[in-house]
Amino acid sequence: MKRRIRLLRVQASPLCRTKGRLTVAGITFPCVLGRSGLVTAKREGDGGTPRGALPLRGLLQRRDRGPRIPSALPFHAIQPEDAWCDDVADRRYNKPIKRPLDQTSEERLTRADRLYDVIVPLGWNDGPIVKGRGSAIFWHLSRENGSPTAGCVAVTPDVFRKVLPRLSRHAVMVIG
Repeated sequence: MKRRIRLLRVQASPLCRTKGRLTVAGITFPCVLGRSGLVTAKREGDGGTPRGALPLRGLLQRRDRGPRIPSALPFHAIQPEDAWCDDVADRRYNKPIKRPLDQTSEERLTRADRLYDVIVPLGWNDGPIVKGRGSAIFWHLSRENGSPTAGCVAVTPDVFRKVLPRLSRHAVMVIG
């Protein structure tokens, strides 16, 4: 078996702060960044994609939207009540949570669009968690029009299908 890949690099385009490139084992793919581009001092709601070495924490996928993508990352099938807490006043800030289906949440993981059909949570502000420093930095699917994210890194579905099976369980995304 081939050696699994441990390093992914994300760099912003010099021409557009919301566009970038993801490089994995010498192969480069286009990616989309947050509306504020790359930031050093990340804050909740600023639209920036944080610079740093962020471990890949697992693979979350909607099983009703396609077959499971093989990966060495820990897997969780996204359920309708799954969400991510981005409320700085909540003790569960920057953690996965369960929400009643009749309760709204900006970070509900089951969305009508396909952005969160495949999600890799990145290890941002999770050891220790600092309220207000930013939550839910994901590597997820991009919009068809390539518009910016709220601070995440986004790619097309084919990139996930090509890259995820080759990654180590301990892979790290270096953004900068």
